[in-house]
Amino acid sequence: MPLFHDTAVRDALRTRVQSLTPDAPRQWGTMAVDQMLWHVNESLCSALGEKNHELIKGAIPAPLLKFIVVNFPWPKGAPTYPGFVAGDRYDFAAELTRCLRLIDTFASRSIEGPWPDSPVFGPVNGRFVSRLQAKHLDHHLKQFGA
Repeated sequence: MPLFHDTAVRDALRTRVQSLTPDAPRQWGTMAVDQMLWHVNESLCSALGEKNHELIKGAIPAPLLKFIVVNFPWPKGAPTYPGFVAGDRYDFAAELTRCLRLIDTFASRSIEGPWPDSPVFGPVNGRFVSRLQAKHLDHHLKQFGA
């Protein structure tokens, strides 16, 4: 499973983000490209501890959910943490710039160091977060053909 902290993976994700355009058509879902960027940015901010979100209790125990989320394909329209649901429209250029900054900030953080608790998964380690964020960004870039 690819890690965000792998230079080749990160560089490929950055290139794909940079290929997005304000009018990129979605392949599925309801978000516009600016909303998708805001969504992945909020997820990255949360993973970095830049934003605090309340922990939600799901129907599936956290250890099992962690395993499923990083090891199985995600369906289109999978459930979204409420704090990451984009409701407004956003400035595309600002969100794109923010995404590229967050990619660099995320990758500069030690994968071996402590990571903030996740609002969905509770306590997490760097390898899990790195896998999760790489998969999350990849999923949404595919949503817009990037």
